[in-house]
Amino acid sequence: MTDPEAFIRAQTAIARPALVPEIPLHLATEITPIWQATEAWLGAEGIEPPFWAFAWPGSQAMARLILDDPARVAGKRVLDFAAGCGLAAIAAAKAGAALVEAAEIDPLAIAATRLNAALNGVAVSALDGDVVGAPCRWDLILAGDVCYEAPMTGHILPWLRAMAAAGAEVWLADPGRAYVPREGLAEIARLDVPVTRELEDRDNRLVRVCTLAPADHSTLHPGA
Repeated sequence: MTDPEAFIRAQTAIARPALVPEIPLHLATEITPIWQATEAWLGAEGIEPPFWAFAWPGSQAMARLILDDPARVAGKRVLDFAAGCGLAAIAAAKAGAALVEAAEIDPLAIAATRLNAALNGVAVSALDGDVVGAPCRWDLILAGDVCYEAPMTGHILPWLRAMAAAGAEVWLADPGRAYVPREGLAEIARLDVPVTRELEDRDNRLVRVCTLAPADHSTLHPGA
């Protein structure tokens, strides 16, 4: 992959998420053109959507909550898990977290996070690769909008619960996706997030931000 940052700059524009206008990001306005451009650039078809090119409602909700109450993250070691464009990580860094890492398996998301962190003048370490299975070294793990597919949820949820059991506070921000767990969630906030019909079937999403408990008996159920 040659110069992913140049590709991102060419295919996006600097914009501000509706709920978090304090944080400018390199974002796309339409999903189909950037998806097609990504496939052409990679020389591959059938790739995952370019999640890194949009400020998803779960990340917007967590970022808003963090910026409005910086004490929730100040001085903590924070992981933005499945970080996408890195929005929640950037908010944590702005709010005074001691260390901020952003984990992604998509190299373009890693590049986007680095670009967006630099744009906002904050330090975020982008972790390239799957951190699921890694031992806990964080005080707070932010997981926004990660329960949209059964395989993804089945892969990450046991590890996130293990992180909670190891002492980390785990936030799960859910805008009503199908595979969010019904058990082991304690709501800490609800935020109404404006969204685009490029990505959603409505103009707003009600996002619940919850802490995830380390319950070992929980199972997955369709439905929020």
